[in-house]
Amino acid sequence: MLDWVYERARRSPLLTELVVATDSERILGHCARRGIPSIRTGNHACGSDRIHEVLLRTDGDIYVNIQADEPTVRAEHIECLLGPILAGKGDVTTLKTVLDDAAAQDPNCVKVVTGAGGRALYFSRLPVPYRRDGTRTCPYYKHLGLYAYRRSALERFHRLPPSPLEQAEKLEQLRLLENGIDILVQETPYDTVGVDTEEDLRRAVAFFAAETPRC
Repeated sequence: MLDWVYERARRSPLLTELVVATDSERILGHCARRGIPSIRTGNHACGSDRIHEVLLRTDGDIYVNIQADEPTVRAEHIECLLGPILAGKGDVTTLKTVLDDAAAQDPNCVKVVTGAGGRALYFSRLPVPYRRDGTRTCPYYKHLGLYAYRRSALERFHRLPPSPLEQAEKLEQLRLLENGIDILVQETPYDTVGVDTEEDLRRAVAFFAAETPRC
C-alpha cells in the first residue's frame, strides 16, 4: 500500500520533495529496500504532529500530508489541494467530494460541512448536516484525508494542545477550527479509497485491478 501511495503521489509536478515519515522500523526497512526516501520520526498522536517534526528538519514553506492509507491518491488531488495556498488564498487546505446517503452513515467516513468560499465549518463522523425535514437539497460531503499547510500554520497547530472536539471525534483538524484557524476545503470529483477495514482493502485492490491494462 505504501508503494501505491508513493508512486501515485510522485506523479504530481507540484511536489518538489516526497518522503515517508514514520517511527516504524519495518516501514523504514521497506523504504530502504525500495529506494523510497524516508525520515525516522518519534511517536506522534496524529499525522500533522508527525509532519511538524519533518518541518523542524527541513526548510520548506508548504507541507503536504498524504496519508499512507490513501492508495488511490491522484496528482489531480494534489493540484486541487495546493491551488488556494499557491494563489495566496489560505494557509491550510483539504479536500471534499460528494457522498451518497448510505456511505454517510459510516463513522469511518468523515463528513465535512463548509460555508461561503469553501471555509470548513465542521467535520464529523456522524452524517452532517442533520436533515431535520428529510430534504436532500443539502448534500453530504466526504472529507478526503489530505492536507496542505503553510509552514507558519503547521507551527501554530503544533503549539496548540489537543482540543475537546478533536478528542471527542478523534479528528485532528478540529483543533484548528476550535482555535479560529480557517481550513479551506476544495471540492474534487475524484473520490479516494481510504483503507481502514478489510472491506476497504478489497475495494482498493479492485480499483487497481480495474486500472491495470489487460493484454
